[in-house]
Amino acid sequence: MSGCFFDPSLLARTYRDPLAWLSLVTDLLPIIAIILFHWGPTPLVALYWLENLVIGAYTILRLAGAATGDILKLGAALFLIPFFTLHYGMFCYGHGVFLKAFAGGGGMSDGLMDLVRWAVGSGEGMALFLGVIIFTNAVFFLVDYIGKSEFRRANLAAEMFAPYGRIVTLHVAIILGAFFSVATGQPLLGVLVLIVIRVVFGIVLSVLRRTKLDGGLGATLAAFEQVR
Repeated sequence: MSGCFFDPSLLARTYRDPLAWLSLVTDLLPIIAIILFHWGPTPLVALYWLENLVIGAYTILRLAGAATGDILKLGAALFLIPFFTLHYGMFCYGHGVFLKAFAGGGGMSDGLMDLVRWAVGSGEGMALFLGVIIFTNAVFFLVDYIGKSEFRRANLAAEMFAPYGRIVTLHVAIILGAFFSVATGQPLLGVLVLIVIRVVFGIVLSVLRRTKLDGGLGATLAAFEQVR
């Protein structure tokens, strides 16, 4: 990638694409939830956790799509899809338990569906915001992965590992948000820090996508941008 990552011309090219704006609007929607529904930290982190589950579901679809028309990839996918479902599911479950306990709601004896019900019920309008996230991921999946035939060039290993970085980012954002909340005595500041980190992460992914479409990224980064 030539020049500065946030080069103005690169950003301009990135946001000439309506899909980049769709991603940005989706990332900014929690601000509406804070204003209209008075969301605090708990429903916000619950929404981001649910988003991880959505990403996992689309990763399974991407793995299945990458296996079409290639007998070797099909054999690999038949192993990787169950492995990813189990491993990522356990990873998300452990993260969900941490988030619920962090929010003061217990969670150690909960099953995955109990955590999903807790997350969906944690804030007013949660189903609407979750629906927008599902829709946004569907658009990117259909336009980029299917429409641009990315599934023909997809690397199964890269596709499988791509979602994990998102969970690490969320974990770091929660810790930083909590630090700012405690340090300043302003819980809303911690929420805003969490949103800002998520928005910056989304902008990075959009720029990576633009650079990949321009032919400036290798195959390793090609799968990373799908985590949004």
